[in-house]
Amino acid sequence: MMSAAALEGLLRSMPTFHPGQVWLAGAGPGDPALLTLYALAGLAQADVVVHDALVDEHTLNLARPEARRVFAGKRSGQPSAHQAEISAQLIKFADAGARVLRLKGGDPYVFGRGAEEVLALAQHGVPFRVIPGITAGLAGLTMALVPATERGVNKAIVLATGHGGIDADGVDSLDWVALARLGQPIVFYMAMARIRDIAGALLAAGLPGNTAAAVVASATLPEQRVLVSSLAQLADEIARRGIGTPAIVVIGETVRMRARLLALLPQLAEECLALRQF
Repeated sequence: MMSAAALEGLLRSMPTFHPGQVWLAGAGPGDPALLTLYALAGLAQADVVVHDALVDEHTLNLARPEARRVFAGKRSGQPSAHQAEISAQLIKFADAGARVLRLKGGDPYVFGRGAEEVLALAQHGVPFRVIPGITAGLAGLTMALVPATERGVNKAIVLATGHGGIDADGVDSLDWVALARLGQPIVFYMAMARIRDIAGALLAAGLPGNTAAAVVASATLPEQRVLVSSLAQLADEIARRGIGTPAIVVIGETVRMRARLLALLPQLAEECLALRQF
């Protein structure tokens, strides 16, 4: 176990958050315990915290009491701030001399538009730091007892957006035939609103209907829910069970490990529940 002195030394080694800087930090999948020490250092020093909708309230409560909180979330089907407005806010706060923490759910560079914000900051000469976070697409699998990779089952994994596949001309920009032919697990972010279309596209592209599939809703949080189904039945099962958002969807044979583990180790059910793995 790490000694108190070693932990104190580690915390002292965290970088100093200077006035006029912007830190883009990943808040992880939800549970504040999965924050990185770098993100925690940002929360401890920031004057302004500009956060997404998926950042848990308990995580925000780790910020300094006097820190200003600014909501800049984007949720499907709800009024949301435009990306240009968010970037302009970050620049405005930094120009005023504030230490600005841009806190994003998961990892800022995984479907988080972090690259767009960093580019805007760089173009305006604002100093910044990017702090990685645990992306929900992988953490959700782990907490549901589904491996991202399994020897002998898959050699790759695909991370895909579920709502950004249709371009301005109404053309689906995802190559469903290529995804189906690849035969590797696909993890979809922000897919629940289009899950029936997504499943239909993969089926039409040749992916077998009995391909294992799962949904992990509110991953790592006390209200986490896991639904295991097949590609053909997934959309109906989601509707029947009332699974809501936020959620990640995984389609692929690595999903079957969950059932194998639960069948072989039923005596671990209580511990798994305590770890929010059901």
